[in-house]
Amino acid sequence: MTDDKLPNAAQQIAKHSPEVWQAYEQLGKAVADAGPLDPRTIHLVKIAAAIAQRSEGATHSHVRRALDAGVSAAEIRHVSLLLAPTAGFPQAVAGRTWIEDVLREQGA
Repeated sequence: MTDDKLPNAAQQIAKHSPEVWQAYEQLGKAVADAGPLDPRTIHLVKIAAAIAQRSEGATHSHVRRALDAGVSAAEIRHVSLLLAPTAGFPQAVAGRTWIEDVLREQGA
């Protein structure tokens, strides 16, 4: 099964290797269920990780998922600010631009 909100490369993997994609999704669910963090916090952590890894596509994807889960635009924007001392100001600014891409697209 493919999700049109996934980056194109991920959609291709899901389409051509559905068993691999299913295992990957199951891993994501297992790690989310393994601890005490609530879904909103998990979404914010994933946005931060995507920005810190310098992954524009993953940032876009996780921002969309966070919005779908009810995380506010203000909360998502705060993530980029929190990264400044850890990931560096330039990376925090880059992350903010990726966040804003999706917020504009979603009208948020």
